[in-house]
Amino acid sequence: MLQSCYEFDLPKGYVDQDETLHCHGKMRLATAKDEIDAMNHPKVRANPSYMPIIVLSKVIIQLGTLDHISPEIIEKLFVSDLNFLQHLYTTINDNENPVIHVTCPHCGQAFTETIVFTKDA
Repeated sequence: MLQSCYEFDLPKGYVDQDETLHCHGKMRLATAKDEIDAMNHPKVRANPSYMPIIVLSKVIIQLGTLDHISPEIIEKLFVSDLNFLQHLYTTINDNENPVIHVTCPHCGQAFTETIVFTKDA
C-alpha cells in the first residue's frame, strides 16, 4: 500500500505571532501540479530559489494546530527546520518507501529500516 502522508517533528519548530511553538506536522507526497504551479508563481519567476518555499507550502498539510500553511509561514522557519523539510520532501518523493541501509557497529549485522520522521516513533 502506498503511503501518501508522512508525519514529522521539526528540530526547532515554528513560532507563530502568539509565540506558540508548532513542531509536529504532516507532509503529503507532491504531485506534478504542485511543482508546475510553483514554477508559475510570481515570486519563483522573479527568484527561482524561492521555489522550495512555494512547494513546501503546498505539500505541508498541517503544522501544530495550523492547517493552512502559507509561503509566509515557511519563510519564517528557522534554517535548520527549512533544511529538514527540504530533505524530508526529497526523501519521500524520490523513494516509494523511504528506508535506510545500516550495519550494526557492534555485531556487523546489516539490515534495512524504514525512516521515521517523528520523535516518538
